Amino acid sequence: MSSTPRFLVVEGNVKEASEALEKAGATPFGPLYARTLQTLHPGAVCDIVRPADPDGTLPSGAQLRDYDGVAWTGSALNAYNTDPPVMRQVELAREVYDSGVPFFGSCWALQVAVVAAGGVVRKHPAGRELGIARKIRLTEAGRAHPMFAGKGPVFEAVCIHQDEVETLPVDSTLLASNDHSHVQAAEIRHGRGSFWGIQYHPEYDLHEIGHICLRYAEPLTEQGWFASVAACEEFVAKLDALNADPAGRRDLRWQLGIDADVLDEAVRLREIKNWIDYRVLPEIVRRR
Repeated sequence: MSSTPRFLVVEGNVKEASEALEKAGATPFGPLYARTLQTLHPGAVCDIVRPADPDGTLPSGAQLRDYDGVAWTGSALNAYNTDPPVMRQVELAREVYDSGVPFFGSCWALQVAVVAAGGVVRKHPAGRELGIARKIRLTEAGRAHPMFAGKGPVFEAVCIHQDEVETLPVDSTLLASNDHSHVQAAEIRHGRGSFWGIQYHPEYDLHEIGHICLRYAEPLTEQGWFASVAACEEFVAKLDALNADPAGRRDLRWQLGIDADVLDEAVRLREIKNWIDYRVLPEIVRRR
């Protein structure tokens, strides 16, 4: 068996939402996650599946146990809805648990994994958390958990979500919280498997979150995040400029309050790298 990991990347969005992201200058979530995994482990093989769409099945002849890890993306969907694009993903998450394949994901992925294991997700009563999730604090369990090896006890991360985990499933461990969302990270054990999940998005750099904001510029302006669509565009231009020159644009680091937690790629991607190092690669060795 090869030591090169083979990942299944689960795209959480429907096709139309992915196309809207591209139109706004952002990367669709499945390809972005695949690119991130291949950055962290060059040579990794990534298959992308889109279960939100009716034809979003596994590649022909493939089974979940053919993969060394399943990585799940964000989405514009809501996990408390019961329409087919959501329920297909909940059912797939249950199958991933049952397969025992190492399982990881961001934001929507955490919410789907929670619902699949019997927990509860709700619309956040305080509204969105947008841009940077501030002062995420590791719990005692989080400080000891391998997903956060090498991470500081308090940190900030790129985020965008309007839903949150209200109740974790049985046999879960809360790993991180902040003042906006009690569940910012958790491990969920269910069936034969376990899920490592985060409410924020380490896979997003400032360009990606900026252009996601552009996609939603009008509703974000209506909700009071920006004074106007033009103000949103100005904000995104600053994010792009800082993303292009994080060392040189001290002025923007200061104005936006963004530090190495987000600007240093090795720090930003630590949770995903730790999942690969501590869950995926050992599983490959075990299965030889």
